[in-house]
Amino acid sequence: MSADSQTTLLALSPLDGRYAGKVDALRPIFSEFGLIKARVKVEVEWLLALAAEPGIAELAPFSDAASARLRALADGLSVADAARVKEIERTTNHDVKAVEYLIKERLKDDAELGPALEFVHFACTSEDINNLSYALMLNQARQDVLLPKLDELIQKLRAMAHEHAALPMLSRTHGQTASPTTVGKELANVVARLQRQGETLAGAIMPGKINGAVGNYNAHVAAYPDIDWTAFSQRFVASLGLDWQPYTTQIEPHDGIAEVCDAQRRIDTICVDLCRDVWGYISLGYFKQAVKAGEVGSSTMPHKVNPIDFENAEGNFGIANALFEHFAAKLPISRWQRDLTDSTVLRALGTAFGHALIGFDALLRGLGKLSANPERLAADLDASWEVLAEAVQTVMRRYGLPNPYEQLKALTRGHGITEASMREFIASLELPAADKQRLLAMTPGSYTGLAERLAREI
Repeated sequence: MSADSQTTLLALSPLDGRYAGKVDALRPIFSEFGLIKARVKVEVEWLLALAAEPGIAELAPFSDAASARLRALADGLSVADAARVKEIERTTNHDVKAVEYLIKERLKDDAELGPALEFVHFACTSEDINNLSYALMLNQARQDVLLPKLDELIQKLRAMAHEHAALPMLSRTHGQTASPTTVGKELANVVARLQRQGETLAGAIMPGKINGAVGNYNAHVAAYPDIDWTAFSQRFVASLGLDWQPYTTQIEPHDGIAEVCDAQRRIDTICVDLCRDVWGYISLGYFKQAVKAGEVGSSTMPHKVNPIDFENAEGNFGIANALFEHFAAKLPISRWQRDLTDSTVLRALGTAFGHALIGFDALLRGLGKLSANPERLAADLDASWEVLAEAVQTVMRRYGLPNPYEQLKALTRGHGITEASMREFIASLELPAADKQRLLAMTPGSYTGLAERLAREI
């Protein structure tokens, strides 16, 4: 057995074991390496910003070459570099201080950058670096992984909605037969919901702050009282592509992270809703699933083709949402100016997004195996002529016929309604000839309103 296989088998989390290959896109972002790399970037950019400030006479502006060397340290940070940070941390017992020491270690022999050593982490509290690092990580995950995956799902569902726009299907409100729809329209409903929440996720602001130990620029002003530190802070945060948070305690209050988590949680919830509906439609025979060669549906029942992808997706979205709910409820709360309960919780962000990513992939895999079963759909419609009662009683209302709802209720409720009995009832009504003929020509499969048009317009 290879070392990699042993590592996978001994992993405590399925994200690093069974599902390790499915979350590779998130690993460089939310891993310990990803966090260290983000911290180095923030520290380097802060040093560069300080060097460009004319009011800091003791720090000479860096040459273009020196600036490039600094950025290369951040952009090219390797796993070995991160391992060195962890080695330093074993002495400091402080993860952010270890990052500061690594940067100083790398700069000490540089003729131009070496004299700037004491401006690394200048006037910063650890949370100045951490909040910006996590904000950058979340932005990267959102833009590079989550939104593209959501777009892939939306495009798949939209294609299915268009393909099946005209395919009639019996609705089942409260589990009972109800006015028909089309397969495409039901999928279009999901597309519309996901699009709206995707816009919310994409538009959620990601705040950041860099204002010292309790948010008042105490150390900054003590060292350089003539610099406009609030303006400096705003420019710096904006330069990272983040939204400046002017009022904080020691920590950025994490409301922005909570908003992103809530947006992703709503997306996951819509996906769970879809998984459960498709699961039910597979059970009814409305969809067939492609059989994969060699795949076993049941260890004892050879005939089974289980909807495992939708079940896997639902389970992973559920795990993700349990964490997202906790993040949104916990992270905006901190005792007085600072407590450390957020520190360990933030480290689990990647776990939540990892399970969401697995859910997306399982859902897409399941949708890719589906094919509609028109014969089964038609059979259910043909056995449900009672659903035309809505159409008939509504036309009766238009022309003022007495007690239309009550008449149809008496005809349909608790009785088996056939094509013949429904048409016999319609024929007995005193309606204009054209309307009567339109009702007589109607079938459960044709009574779908604007469903086809709505499905094609999504």
